[in-house]
Order: sequence, then structure tokens, then C-alpha cells
Amino acid sequence: HTSAARTSKLTKMRGVFVLAALVCVAMAGPLDPDAEQKANRIIDFLVHGVGSGQAYNKLAEFVDTVGARVSGSQALVNAENYMLSALAADGLSNVHGENVLIPNWVRGNENAELVYPRAKPIAMLGLGWSVGTGPDGVQGEVIVVTTFDELKAAAAQNRTQGKIVVYNQYCDWANRPTDCYGDTVVYRAEGATQASRAGAKAALIRSLAAFSIDSPHTGVQEYASDVDPIPVACISIEDAELLARFQARGITPVVKLYMEAQTLPDATGRNIVGELLGYEHPEQVVIVSGHLDSWDVGQGAMDDGGGAVLAWQVLSTLRQIGLRPRRTLRVIMWSCEEFGGIGSQQYFDEHKAEGVNISLAMESDMGTFLPQGILFTGSDAATAVMQQVAALLAPLNATRLSPGGGEEDNGPWGEVGVPLGSLDTANEKYFYFHHSHGDTMTVYTPSELDLTAALYAVTAFTVADMPDMLPR
Repeated sequence: HTSAARTSKLTKMRGVFVLAALVCVAMAGPLDPDAEQKANRIIDFLVHGVGSGQAYNKLAEFVDTVGARVSGSQALVNAENYMLSALAADGLSNVHGENVLIPNWVRGNENAELVYPRAKPIAMLGLGWSVGTGPDGVQGEVIVVTTFDELKAAAAQNRTQGKIVVYNQYCDWANRPTDCYGDTVVYRAEGATQASRAGAKAALIRSLAAFSIDSPHTGVQEYASDVDPIPVACISIEDAELLARFQARGITPVVKLYMEAQTLPDATGRNIVGELLGYEHPEQVVIVSGHLDSWDVGQGAMDDGGGAVLAWQVLSTLRQIGLRPRRTLRVIMWSCEEFGGIGSQQYFDEHKAEGVNISLAMESDMGTFLPQGILFTGSDAATAVMQQVAALLAPLNATRLSPGGGEEDNGPWGEVGVPLGSLDTANEKYFYFHHSHGDTMTVYTPSELDLTAALYAVTAFTVADMPDMLPR
């Protein structure tokens, strides 16, 4: 009787111990047990310690030295060489470039002017892939439209043949400072094609911008294969509205456009890669990235020098404070994002088989301003894990986890099930400066870059340092 009672008691005690162990495992969760302490080390270093100001200084030195770096240019070659040297000097592993064939569109000299009803320069920037006007330029009467439907209606009335079409499309940028870009980019992308179909000799598009000080914003466009290419440029909001007001008063403006734009044979670019090797599963990877190319105006500081440099700063920070994750952290600076994600697509095509070993693919290409949290796309199980990762960002006041995270360059990895992430920042002014002469270091402050670098580094390191990969 005594032996049976003792056995029963021991069985109950074992049950209690097993339950307690399960509770401890559940409380530990998927993160490293020391995840919070490590996250705080990263934050302290970047925000309060000797790492403060490093991201700003790295970015400023880079864009001041290299400047704007459009696809195919010598400036982009200089940028690639700069980063290969900088990553190697920072002690990263496997630093190398991977060749990619990229377009080589050259702007050349360009200008536009209002000829009638008065003489006035027009602020303009030619669009990527545009053809030139020829040495004599193109002069013609203007017809202003706000939609493609208006253009088609005017063409049906024979009012567009031989004209210069001006798109003065509307969007409520004041209340939708980022969403309006997606709503109106079709006019930049297809404006020349639709104008050519209507018989126009050139097209001018109101800049896609949330704010303007007579500042045009460039970008890429592409001709449909069934149209004759015509010169196309973006003009400032002010000039688009001026031309619209003239037309509303019954005045037909006359504009002269001169562009030397041409497309040369393709060039060779490089995706720039460096790594901080994992100590337990070096074959498994978390990608942090931004694109290295920019447009040929401004400095490309915001789009996307900040994203590329902060990705580098993630690895640099961890090396400096002696934190090595279980998995490898790989920084990639993509080539030729601005002409359609060409460098990242080729990288994906060549490395697709590695997708099974990529825990998370991150990219920053929407500004590196004051951090708000993380944008993420993954399974429900992975999202639950990322909620715990986001909680570590409380010292930055940036714990928000929102749907998203798939951008131009990391997006292809979603096709093979890799979770995607990006930075959620206060980017309401992003389209003030996007693709314009205003994209310079002046848009940034050192303290905001420190905070955003900390968010990037904590997120990437924590995922790379988990006992297991993010669940699919």
C-alpha cells in the first residue's frame, strides 16, 4: 500500500515537472532566450553609443563622393567599386560583385520652353527610355488632358494629331501622400504610348509628386511595341497647371521641347554582396538589401542610397559589437532597380534554388525616415513570430507590424515562399524628393537614420539568431 502510494505520488510529480517544462518552452517562444538583451545592445550602440551617426556619415560620404548613378553610367561603376572596397575594409566576408546586363539610357542636354502666349522656361526632366527630339527640337501646340479617356475623346475629334499632349492628372496628394503614386504612375509609364497612338508628336507628364517648388521628377517609361516612339518628359506641377489654365481660358499654348536622349548598347553592372557568417547554420541566410543605382539627378541619397547603406550598417554594427547570429546575414546592393528591378531579378534567377535556406528577405526602398515598425508578408505562424520580434523594438517606439514588405527587389523571393520584410517609416514626404534634384543628404537627419538603422539591425539579427528559421 505504501509503495503504491509513493508510485502514484511520483507519477503526479513527474506530470507537474513535464507541465512546467512545457510552460517554460512555450514562454521561451521561437526567439533566442537572450533576444531582448541582444536587441538592447544593438539599440544602445546605434542610438546612444559610438555607433551613433555612423549611418549618416557612411551615406553622406558615399553620395557626396559618387553622386547620382544611373544604370549604365560610369558613376554606377564608381559606386560599385566604392562599395566593394568599403565592405571589405569593414571586415565582411565573401565580398564580391555579380555581373548583370543592364540598360544604358543617356539623358544628354535637354530643355523645354513656353513659346506662346509668352516666353518662359519650363522645368522638365526626360523620362527613362525616351527618344530624343533630334537637333532641331520639337515645337507644337499643346492639348492638356487629365485622363486617358479625355485623350481618346480628343483624338476621336481629331484634336490631338501633331500636338504635344500634356497630362495634368489629378490625385489628392495632400491626404494620400504615398498612395497617389501608385494611382498616377500609369500616366508616366504609358503616357507616351497613348499620346503616340493619338497622333501626338511629344508628351509631357505632370510630375508624380506630393509637393513642388517648380521641381520636375523623372522616372522610367516604356513604349508599346506597336507605336512610334515620341519624346516624353515630366514637367513640374506648376507648369502643368499653368498650361491647363491657359487652355481653360481658350488659349492654345505653344511649347518647344529639345532632348538629346538616347539608348546605347547594354552595359555590365554588378550586384554587390557581403556577408556576416552565421556560427551554427552558415548556409541559412537572412537578406538585407537596398538598390545601389539611382536616377541621374540629385544624389540618390533617399532613393536608394539610404536603403543600401543601412543594409550595410546592419552587418557593420554586429561586427563592431561582436554579435554573431546563428545564420548568415547577407547584404545585397542591387543593380538597376530603376529600370525595372533588372539586377535583383537576375540574382533571383541564378540563386532561386537557395530559397529553401533563406529565412527572410528584407529590402528598404521607401525611405529610411523615422521608424514606425516592420512591414511583413509570411505565413500566419511566421507573422506570430514577427510580432515577438516587433515587440523588441519598444525602445525605438516602433513596434507596429503591418502587412507588406514585398518591394521591387526582394519581391521575387516570395514566389518560392520566402517571407518578405521591409521598413515601415514616416515616409509621408518621400514623394517630395523622389526622382528629383531634391534627393540629397538634406532630406535626412543623423538621429532618424540611427533609429532606423537600429530597427533594421534588430529585426534582421533577431530572425537570423532564432533557433529555427521562420516558418513557411
